[in-house]
Amino acid sequence: MSIKLGATAPNFKAQTSKGPLDFYEYLGENWGVLFSHPADFTPVCTTELGTVSRLIPEFEKRRTKVLALSVDPLDSHKAWIADINETQGTILDYPIIADEDRAIAELYDMIAPEVTDKTTVRSVFVIGDDKKVKLTLTYPPSTGRNFDEILRVIDSLQLTADYKVATPADWKQGEDVIISPSLSDAEADERFPKGYKKVKDYLRVTPQPDLP
Repeated sequence: MSIKLGATAPNFKAQTSKGPLDFYEYLGENWGVLFSHPADFTPVCTTELGTVSRLIPEFEKRRTKVLALSVDPLDSHKAWIADINETQGTILDYPIIADEDRAIAELYDMIAPEVTDKTTVRSVFVIGDDKKVKLTLTYPPSTGRNFDEILRVIDSLQLTADYKVATPADWKQGEDVIISPSLSDAEADERFPKGYKKVKDYLRVTPQPDLP
C-alpha cells in the first residue's frame, strides 16, 4: 500500500530493542517519527541513529516519540546499538523495530522495488497526535537525513494545526508566518491582534501567534 499525506497511519505490533511494542500505545497522545534503515551496521544510518539519540530532548519538547526500523533481528540491533553508542558518543534509548519478515516495511511501503533482496529504503514518517500522516520523506542511501529539518517541520506542523497560518520558505521558530488565504481581513484582524503586513491580497504576514 502507499501511505498518503492525511491518511491514518496503520497500527502495528512489533518486537523492538526495548521489548514488544504496539505502535498506537507507544505514541499515546503524542506525535511520532517513524524512520527506517536498510540494514544494521550501515555507516550513514549509524550517524543518523546517534544524531536522533542526542536530539531526544528536542523531540520531547515537541511531544514527539521516535521509533526506528531495520529488517535485521534483535541480537543484531543490540550489537549495532553498542557500536552507535561507542562511535557517536551517545546512549541510544529509543526503540529499534526488528522487522525480520518485512511486514511493517511492506505496510508502510518502505521496500525499494528495484532492489532484489527487498531492502528497505530510508523513509521518514511524521505522524500527528490524531494518528494522521503529516509528512513523508525518502532519502537515497548516500545522503544522511537532516533531523534539524525534521524538527523544523514538526514545529511548523504543530503551529499550523492550531492557528490559521502557514510557514514561509526557510521559516524557523520565532519568525513571521503567513495568514491563511481562507480568512478575510476582518477575520484576520480578530484572530491576530499583533497585526499583520499585507504584501498582496493573498500574502499577509504576521508575527508567530503562539509567542508573547
